[in-house]
Amino acid sequence: MTTQEIFKQIVTKKSFLCVGLDSDINKLPQCLKNTTDSVFAFNKAIVDATAKYSIAYKPNLAFYESNGISGWQSLEKTVNYIKQNYPDIFLIADAKRGDIGNTSKMYAQAFFEKLPFDAVTVAPYMGEDSVSPFLTYKDKFVILLALTSNKGANDFQFFENNVHDKLFEQVLRTSQKWATSEQMMYVVGATRAEMLADVRKIVPNHFLLVPGVGAQGGSLSEVAKYGMNNQCGLIVNSSRAIIFADSTDKFAQRAEEEAIKVQIEMRELLKEKKII
Repeated sequence: MTTQEIFKQIVTKKSFLCVGLDSDINKLPQCLKNTTDSVFAFNKAIVDATAKYSIAYKPNLAFYESNGISGWQSLEKTVNYIKQNYPDIFLIADAKRGDIGNTSKMYAQAFFEKLPFDAVTVAPYMGEDSVSPFLTYKDKFVILLALTSNKGANDFQFFENNVHDKLFEQVLRTSQKWATSEQMMYVVGATRAEMLADVRKIVPNHFLLVPGVGAQGGSLSEVAKYGMNNQCGLIVNSSRAIIFADSTDKFAQRAEEEAIKVQIEMRELLKEKKII
């Protein structure tokens, strides 16, 4: 998938919503408890209910890996279902991988050859050789962790070097030598929306994956104010606020209603920017 294909989806759907499939087996509606594969059944219902309003889905692998082999089977069925039924939707493996080169090569094969993901989140701490194996795949994206929204981000990401570049800024500057905006995106947390202006000074053209809107309290309007470029350049994720909006047998309907609310706000923000 290319950035132009992603942008086409944004224009068509008037949305830049990514739904995070953080499908915690302990939070699934009771009506699915006796289903053979309750996680897949839940994901399928959520995807079918929200696909009109979403340009991307982002399974968080922790919620699948924690269930052992059955979790991996649920993940495989989920991503194959999305690709078969909604092939234009951008599919992100929220895996946060990154290791020495030969290990990263195996991770890349897992997500780009064995599973039909379009992108994978990668930690940059070990440097270029830990990221480059993911970049050997044409039309696939590395989404590099740059500025996260968790409390612990303050432990390292704002450390300044001798020229007063913060660590996250150094990640942005250095990683641009590894790939273009056609292969690399960045994770920037919504709860630090005002800092998107600083991010955009360094990476004006890259897509940014922005988690933290919804249950984590990030402001969509603030994210758009500081982070949107002339091709939108944003993929904003909402997970719990959509997928766990309801715990009854109407969970999919409520997920759709929440996705519509977000899409309506996104449509107005895209209009303000004259993108649609």
